[in-house]
Amino acid sequence: MLRLYTSFFKQYLFWILFFALGRLVFLLFYGSEIFQQTDSFVEVLTSFQKGFNLDLATASYFMLIPFLMHLVMAFFSPPIMNQLLKIYHVSLVILYSLLVSGELGIYAEWKTKINYKALLYLQNPSEVVESAQNSQILGLSFIAFVLSGLGIWLYSKYFHSKLVRLEQPTFSILTFLLLMPPLLILGARGGIQEIPINQSQSFYSKHAILNTAATNSVFNLYISYHENKNHLNRNPFEEMPFSDAKKIVVDIYQTNGDSTLKILTHSKPNIVLIIMESWSADLVFTPENEEEVTPRFHKLMEKGLYFDHIYASGPRSEQGMASIFSGFPAHAISSITVQPDKYQKLPSLVKDLKDEGYFTSFYFGGQLIYGNIKSYMMFNEFDRIKEVYDFNKELPRGKLGIHDEFSLMEMGREIGKDPLPFFSSLFTISTHSPYDQPMEEKIVWGGNEQQYLNSAYYTDYSIGKFMDDAETKEWYPNTLFIFVADHSHNSYKNLPMSNPEYQKIPLLFYGNVIDSSWRGKTISHLGIQTDIAATLLPQLNMSAEKYHWSKNLLNPEAPQFAYVSYEEGFAWKRPVGAISYEKRFDHYHVKVENEALQDSLSKEGKAFLQVLFQEYMDQ
Repeated sequence: MLRLYTSFFKQYLFWILFFALGRLVFLLFYGSEIFQQTDSFVEVLTSFQKGFNLDLATASYFMLIPFLMHLVMAFFSPPIMNQLLKIYHVSLVILYSLLVSGELGIYAEWKTKINYKALLYLQNPSEVVESAQNSQILGLSFIAFVLSGLGIWLYSKYFHSKLVRLEQPTFSILTFLLLMPPLLILGARGGIQEIPINQSQSFYSKHAILNTAATNSVFNLYISYHENKNHLNRNPFEEMPFSDAKKIVVDIYQTNGDSTLKILTHSKPNIVLIIMESWSADLVFTPENEEEVTPRFHKLMEKGLYFDHIYASGPRSEQGMASIFSGFPAHAISSITVQPDKYQKLPSLVKDLKDEGYFTSFYFGGQLIYGNIKSYMMFNEFDRIKEVYDFNKELPRGKLGIHDEFSLMEMGREIGKDPLPFFSSLFTISTHSPYDQPMEEKIVWGGNEQQYLNSAYYTDYSIGKFMDDAETKEWYPNTLFIFVADHSHNSYKNLPMSNPEYQKIPLLFYGNVIDSSWRGKTISHLGIQTDIAATLLPQLNMSAEKYHWSKNLLNPEAPQFAYVSYEEGFAWKRPVGAISYEKRFDHYHVKVENEALQDSLSKEGKAFLQVLFQEYMDQ
């Protein structure tokens, strides 16, 4: 019995150690660059600790075939099976060594790990060879050769067991069959936590090169390929020549002049951004004769500037983050935030504010591993990032994390100690299922969404409590508060997701820094979350030019439109009408009666998604 288990776990251990060896090679190769950025040897070594979980997950995938082979050899173990097992591991050793050495070559140029684009370049190996220096090719080939040789030697000498005549008792085989699959599954998904593991698990440093070192190369390549496998060579939303689509998009964003309305009395206020999980605009505007779901938000609207025609560009939180902080709209099929090689090329509202002297922070009472949000937030270079593990362990929490009132109050306590001006953002959590907020249910209507409405009532209460406390702080008079949702949610209206009104969300600017003439007013400019950057930065006398998917909601001359993505389709809305089209079914879920208007809206929406997705592919 022990031979079976010993052989299996020795091979498991081999991959954990060999992945660590590959990481060591990267750290040594770029050692001079690393220690130009940090003089902390401990921080460098932490990459091994932070990389362990992804290494374990990747090793679990690698060990699926050896598990089956061990199971077979428990019944029948001729020498050829032993050789096949060795060939399998040796082949993976060589491939992994080539991957590591390839990354050493591309990191200096791309500042990222090998991704699916590198696989495309391999279709023309002559171009790769011609574009590289001979010394570089020889050097990297030598590293691949040495790493492969070392790995094969280590595996053969210390980790490979000759399982000839392994025949095991029935009890041993049954135990192996029952125990190993759950172990491999748990290892592959990173444990029993609700959210499966992703690259965020390895991100820990403000220095991108250390996060790159910590991230398992095989796991990262798999994610990159998985997210892009269906459109490696062709834009799946291509509807017309790209030049025609590009011209349509340029015309869509055409602005005849700059008549920006100045609403702030200070050009450099503190900024507090509250991103409200799953807040539909329907939460704010409830049916008559029903108890209000968000009474405190209504009070803020009475003294703030509310934007009442704003839509979320996508249905997922990670898409909302890229829309808000990078002005990059969500698109069908995938999310740019799950791919570090792509989002690193996006602009960053956080970085721009840091350049203007802002101290920045981000708070979330849950796990930022969801949607790879943590790695994206670290790309934004917040001065302080706090997730559930970083809060006081005594704070009350539910299944997903710390309840909103406590995370908001924690942020309120800390930002008062930060340098001025500050930009602090918090992502709420309580309006996400399972809705286990610590408050007795107040909303008795809403049908199938009654729990959701009650969770929103609690978050609204938490925001009100936070704002009451904020009013007593010295920093309050010179602070702009921005409230916006990451995406919408099904409401008591029960609209289909393909309906653009499903993704209508609240956006509110609030604070004493807003000129009194604008308080209590409503802006009805049609827009989406991506417009926050181009709306906010001009108020701070900052350029928003790099946010080319963003438009200024406070410029009456700016175009009016809303774009929403879902599944493999999109919704497109203009003041004159809206359409919703799903590519995979070639079907319009929402149409307008006027045929000419239908054609015009369809052409604009298709061009928008085609150009957007092409930019995503080209990143």
